[in-house]
Amino acid sequence: MPDLEQIFAPLAAADLQLDEGQQVVALGLYRELSKGTPVRRERLASALNMPVREVDEVLESHALSCLAFHDDSKAIVGFGGLAVVKMAHKFIVNGRTLYTWCAWDALFIPELLGATAQVESTCPETQSPVRLRVAPDGVETVEPPETVVSFLLPEALRIEQTAAETMKSFCHKVYFVASPEAGRAWTEQHPGTFVLSLDDAFGLAQMLKMLNAHRFRSRLVSSPRNQRVRPARARRRWPGRRARLAEEPLVREGRY
Repeated sequence: MPDLEQIFAPLAAADLQLDEGQQVVALGLYRELSKGTPVRRERLASALNMPVREVDEVLESHALSCLAFHDDSKAIVGFGGLAVVKMAHKFIVNGRTLYTWCAWDALFIPELLGATAQVESTCPETQSPVRLRVAPDGVETVEPPETVVSFLLPEALRIEQTAAETMKSFCHKVYFVASPEAGRAWTEQHPGTFVLSLDDAFGLAQMLKMLNAHRFRSRLVSSPRNQRVRPARARRRWPGRRARLAEEPLVREGRY
């Protein structure tokens, strides 16, 4: 099995560099979607206290447009792993039912929202339920406890040009699986995939959080309306073995 650095390297290499305006709009969009309804640009502009024209320009940039998909009215219904339309992984935050594009999204999006999520999914091999409680700083509970995650081998990982393409090539291969045995059975039927422990899957999410800390700088813990004038400077830490991820070569080299 490849190590975490090998798995994460293709994701880090494809990192989208966001300028200040894109950072504000992207994080604001995550938080507006977390309210559970499609997001129109006028609503997002109001939430961010920005002109609609400016929000339009930012959303139309490739860095953000490739992460979004819309309904027939052009309202945004999904962005960067989070959605308000039904998908395979139910993601309940503050009493609102949302969805994530893949299992891994459910492990890092709680930090972006600053909220704990109840995650409900179905093992693709056994069709049995998988349930987790994921806080911004870790997985608090999981049932069944032997749950693993299917993931793509590094050579199979690629970031596509549209949200729909990414969902097809990546998200439809990344699931919560009820046990290592079920995981092996499922991955044997899906070339280019392998079984990742839940601990290691969250370790990858922690590496992405470091990337998000760089991408969004201090905005992760600030209020959307105040992001442009009073950025918060607090940073999260995590206990135990996950703290050692800071020693991974990609992190030491400052690549994300």
